[in-house]
Amino acid sequence: MSPARHHQARRRTAIVASSLALGLGLAACASGETGSGSAEPSKDITIAIHSGWDEGIAVSHLFKAILEDEGYTVRTETADPGVVYTGMAGGDFDVNFDMWLPLTHADYLEKYGDDLEDLGYWYDDAKLTVAVNEDAPVDSLADLAANADLFDNRIVGIESGAGLTRITQDEAIPTYGLDDMDFVISSTPAMLAELKSKTDAGENVAVTLWRPHWAYDAFPVKDLEDPEGAMGDAEKIHSVARTGFTEDHPDVASWISALTLSDEQLFSLENIMFNENEGSDNDASVREWLEANPTFVDDLKAAAKG
Repeated sequence: MSPARHHQARRRTAIVASSLALGLGLAACASGETGSGSAEPSKDITIAIHSGWDEGIAVSHLFKAILEDEGYTVRTETADPGVVYTGMAGGDFDVNFDMWLPLTHADYLEKYGDDLEDLGYWYDDAKLTVAVNEDAPVDSLADLAANADLFDNRIVGIESGAGLTRITQDEAIPTYGLDDMDFVISSTPAMLAELKSKTDAGENVAVTLWRPHWAYDAFPVKDLEDPEGAMGDAEKIHSVARTGFTEDHPDVASWISALTLSDEQLFSLENIMFNENEGSDNDASVREWLEANPTFVDDLKAAAKG
């Protein structure tokens, strides 16, 4: 399976605009005003967001709020990754906060890397997992088969076409001898409903999950260790910009390069956005999170200064 298909496991279903609409969107948001070498760079910045990728949506709106407070006019544009990186390489978008490396977006980096600036990674533990309730009597996939009856002999999965589902079926289950467990292929909402129901009731549950995800903030869960590496290695999430962005916006580039989010910070931000507020107003969700994390922006700017 290709790296891009791996990452589809971690995404909620996204509705992507037609190619014609996307083409019009690219033209409409062209950032020639902010082009490299202009005498007085504009304070207009366009952030490109991968459709349906929660962590990218969350961090993009977080930085949108930070920049707006600094007097910038920020536009967000949402599209699939191919359109995002094509647009960035052509200078139509300024920044993207969601390039997964070294696997998921390796093809895009190889194709467009000469026309992008890598501003560093802000998260380093993005991975596919099998998770259980925090007080479950097992800590490793290697111990799950022997304790399958404690989990009703079930592992609750997500959509049939997800890369996470294939990896679980083809790699984790045979590697750890889990063939006698019932692998329930359902949907992301159904998996989350099962996770909530079981943890609320204080019962054991095993589900397929991925980091980063707000479920880690909303529910008492832990990842099972994967000593054989059947679920794949963790990736880092990088921020990338169009060529010339650092020259045009050195302060902003330094803030982005200094960005780092802990599990607690990222999961709590996503939980507010996508669980508590159901994605209804991402900008308001960011403001709510910033109120609960009042030193975040000052800490970020201090880190940028070194």
